[in-house]
Amino acid sequence: MDNVMKAVQYYENGYMCSQAVFAAFAEQFGITEKQAFQIGACFGGGMCKGEVCGACTGALMVLGMKYGQFDLNDTASRAKGHDMAVKFLDEFEKRKDSYICRDILGCDLRNEEDRNKARSNGLFRTLCPEMVRTAAGILTEILGGDEE
Repeated sequence: MDNVMKAVQYYENGYMCSQAVFAAFAEQFGITEKQAFQIGACFGGGMCKGEVCGACTGALMVLGMKYGQFDLNDTASRAKGHDMAVKFLDEFEKRKDSYICRDILGCDLRNEEDRNKARSNGLFRTLCPEMVRTAAGILTEILGGDEE
């Protein structure tokens, strides 16, 4: 099973969007599935506030594993990580019109009424799997196109 299908399956099995995307790719970067689920647990639903889509956040965590700066003297990796994050977010926005959860859902998850509206309208079952699929797909394209 490829990482895109794995991410969608994780989401459909009940994991948060952020967990699903991060866990689908994590083991290839030295993070166990369990660790990925734990790390990604609080980023779903736009960090529980409808901010940056959790599927995007999961993808950004993967990009951080690949390109993230860990040596303070390595400013090239800082720039590369930034560039890859912007590339990802720009492509996601191009395909889905936004990377902000509340814009995608049309609901403000900061209030209970809109959270209930999103649930009752099935938005987490209809829109979110497609966001997970899109984020994992873009991530696959970026990582596959990396010649480093």
